[in-house]
Amino acid sequence: MIRILQQDNRITKILFAVIIGFAVVTMVITLVPGIFDNTATNDANAFATVREPGFFGRFGLDSSTVTMAEVNQLAARQLQQQRLPEFLLPYMSQRAGQILIQRQILKHEADRLKLQVSDADLRRELEKGPFAQYLFPNGKYIGDDAYMNFVQNFFQVSRSDFESQVKSDMELQRLQSLITGGVSVSDNAVRTAYKLQGTKVKFDYAVISADDLRKSINPSDADLEKFFKDNQARYATAIPETRKIQYASFDASKIPGGKPQISDAEVQAYYNQHQAQYQVKEQVRVRHILISVPAGADSKTDAAAKAKAEDLLKQIKGGANFADLATKNSDDPGSKTAGGELGWLDRGRTVPEFDKAAFTLNAGQTSDLIKTQFGYHILQVEEKKTAHLRPLAEVKAEIVPLLEQQRTGAALQTYGSQLAADAKKNGLDKAAAARGLQVETTDYVGKDGVISGLADGSALLTQAFTVVKGADPAAVSTGDGFAVFQVTDIKPAHAPAFADYKPHILEDYREQQVPLLLNTQLAKLDDRAKVLNDLKKAAAEMNIPVKTSDMVGRDAQVPEIGSMASPASAAFTLAKGTVSGPINLGRAGVVLTVTDKQEPTEDDIKKNFDQTREQLLNEQRDELFRVYVGNVTKKYEESGAVRYSKKQPAAPSLPAGN
Repeated sequence: MIRILQQDNRITKILFAVIIGFAVVTMVITLVPGIFDNTATNDANAFATVREPGFFGRFGLDSSTVTMAEVNQLAARQLQQQRLPEFLLPYMSQRAGQILIQRQILKHEADRLKLQVSDADLRRELEKGPFAQYLFPNGKYIGDDAYMNFVQNFFQVSRSDFESQVKSDMELQRLQSLITGGVSVSDNAVRTAYKLQGTKVKFDYAVISADDLRKSINPSDADLEKFFKDNQARYATAIPETRKIQYASFDASKIPGGKPQISDAEVQAYYNQHQAQYQVKEQVRVRHILISVPAGADSKTDAAAKAKAEDLLKQIKGGANFADLATKNSDDPGSKTAGGELGWLDRGRTVPEFDKAAFTLNAGQTSDLIKTQFGYHILQVEEKKTAHLRPLAEVKAEIVPLLEQQRTGAALQTYGSQLAADAKKNGLDKAAAARGLQVETTDYVGKDGVISGLADGSALLTQAFTVVKGADPAAVSTGDGFAVFQVTDIKPAHAPAFADYKPHILEDYREQQVPLLLNTQLAKLDDRAKVLNDLKKAAAEMNIPVKTSDMVGRDAQVPEIGSMASPASAAFTLAKGTVSGPINLGRAGVVLTVTDKQEPTEDDIKKNFDQTREQLLNEQRDELFRVYVGNVTKKYEESGAVRYSKKQPAAPSLPAGN
């Protein structure tokens, strides 16, 4: 709704590119073997220590430490940014550690080569680099207080840490420039590259479907039995372990004393202890109209935008409908269709100029023109909320159910513990009967099975598969209550009988045969097409369908083939009328023949010459730097200059709600 005004996502991109600066070293992580094979330190707070190779480096001079806090912070951030499941956090922590170690190695090398960044260099970077639009808008410094707020809001670090990180990135950029400064590409290479990139083709293609081949594979029972016997190890535990479980369950209605009663004193005590939860922030509900001014626009463009905004403001003050004008004129795509409506805003959520106006105006008032880095705004305040503490009378209805739930949960757990202790002493049947509870016994059930008598039996099953047969009864939550259970029998994982597992064996057999059959059929089709010099005739003989593509480039998607950047890109290298070789795409195979071809003209090559040269230069620079990073990392590793901690704590969980 307010993405134009809220803290600009371009800052997030700059965070990746400038502050984190890990992209370069990340690319080479997998190229460095044995990165965790070195000697270790015993510092539990350190992930690793990096020293310069050589006598002095080994004995602690010029060393730097990668801390566990840094590793865990980066790992959690990458996990959230990539929207990966939390169980991957340990893997991400190891990967984050590698990235940070290689960054330290590169910094040592940059320092050795005297590439350090001065305070004056930093100042120039902040004034002219990616952060200039935020720290020096229109060339004017925003001031120390605003600078510190900017750093804290967007990066959650101190000003000194922020500047140290920027300096470090600048130093590594200098190192990369030094290493790759001699890279060049010839004019002929540029022409050849663009000619290849810009070529388009149209082609006929015969498709052999792996799914169709799979259905055609119908082995005899004898073939399947031999396959089953030859793959005994594969099927040794194909039938998973199952367990028979005895349990007695109960909910809150079975607790002695009934539903817990919550007193006014308890409500008051909870309210006093949790007042921060009931604080209402100062908020304002606004509409706005944005007339955008592109970054770096000249004075003429700026003046035209301002004139348009002034005319709209004049219409509003003359009685025109604000929402209608916003819908027709605003350049904010997130709010214009809602008549400029931005909803409720907290203080500090928008850019400073907008924020100040929004919280200064009274409800019903319209602002004068407001200039921000996005352009000119007209703002109308619809409603305001002052910061205040919600009174107890207002929130009591929220607190009572919460306390009831807490008390009920504690009572259920206590009751479950008492039942488990009694069952251990007297047996589950007697303990349950004494409390009027029914004991149930499951059939043999797998770890991922379902216990039909429980609202949620997942926790019970998880715990049941960690104990031995006949282990002491244990209490566990069941979603709407608790259960006390005991494992009475176990069937270990085992191989299935052939007859019972035959459908699975057939699918496994087909899966194994499909790749060979696909390659065989592709080769046969290709050979026949080249003998006949006619793909369609060869495909017809084999009853294989032939399709025709549109005129496509390398960035196209083609039905049955997918991306033309796949092995099917061979089409761009073929002459018109030529039959390709077999192209195995995994899920299918194709043989194609080019029916039309369009290559870039000399004008096309000329227009895109500089862009193509820069692309080739960047590719070669990246490749050269990857090789450099791999070599220098190997040097540090083999010389013992990287030492890993033997006492590495487990990575922390992600913050709640992220």
